Amino acid sequence: MTQEKFALTYATMFNPPEELHTNYEQALARVKAGLGAEHAMFINGRDHYARRKFESRSPINHSWLLGKFQAGGAQDAQLAIDAAAAAFPAWAATPWQQRVQVLRRAAGIIEERVYDIAAALSLNIGKNRMEALGDAQEAADFFSFACDSLEQHAGFATTMRKDPLLGYNVSNVSTLQPYGVWVVITPFNFPCALTCGPTAAALAAGNTVVFKSAPEAPWIGRLVAECLRDAGLPAGTFNFVSDSESQAARALVKDPRVAGITFTGSYDVGMQIYRSFARGPYPRPVILEMGGKNPVIVTADANL
Repeated sequence: MTQEKFALTYATMFNPPEELHTNYEQALARVKAGLGAEHAMFINGRDHYARRKFESRSPINHSWLLGKFQAGGAQDAQLAIDAAAAAFPAWAATPWQQRVQVLRRAAGIIEERVYDIAAALSLNIGKNRMEALGDAQEAADFFSFACDSLEQHAGFATTMRKDPLLGYNVSNVSTLQPYGVWVVITPFNFPCALTCGPTAAALAAGNTVVFKSAPEAPWIGRLVAECLRDAGLPAGTFNFVSDSESQAARALVKDPRVAGITFTGSYDVGMQIYRSFARGPYPRPVILEMGGKNPVIVTADANL
């Protein structure tokens, strides 16, 4: 009997094979060897650099310079929306089966790089190896889930029952239609999974995406962008913007060309976005996950 391949999930991570630890340690060594490099944003299929930069250091050890990242501003956000808006008609018109092919490649690439992404997660936001691996693997699973959903529902195009109108042959077709440019703004605590979940869903449905990473986790945003670039997404379909003080984020939220947004973050900012998107000629769709209360009591005898 052949041994079943270990599948990493949050349910299985607590009794992993030794191979998992070996792979993680090797990835950590590879990732550490590349610390300190400058990382670009990704707009319209190309690397994009801002005038201002900022440094990202590890919360594990502040002497570890992870890299230099782009402090994007309003102009960079506008360029990203320009690219996404220009790419939208062609991507929306792409048959859903072809979109699935590209997004399955993205899922495969993330899974191939899951240990390197997990090592970067540990260094960037301080997650232990199991939590980091779970975050990275969930990102790949989100892309697979979006593809599975489209396939299971035949692209969400459903012929309805005929209308009971005597003497007429009348029927309707229900179809899933994309909105346009979709903005994704993510938090620091699950910077990989909570980026790929809404991004995969938006792209699968035919929207184009402008993704803005959390200032605390720009490295993970760049790694996700590289996976989608290497999967062969058309230029402008997915765009990555980083910032250090929310300048780019504010510009994205204010741009009327944005058709919808997914935001994970604080209650105050989330409600501002909600109210802003409700104004205008029509309410634009908003998906919000806002901060809650999650207290943790650490006792004196805790083995940390």
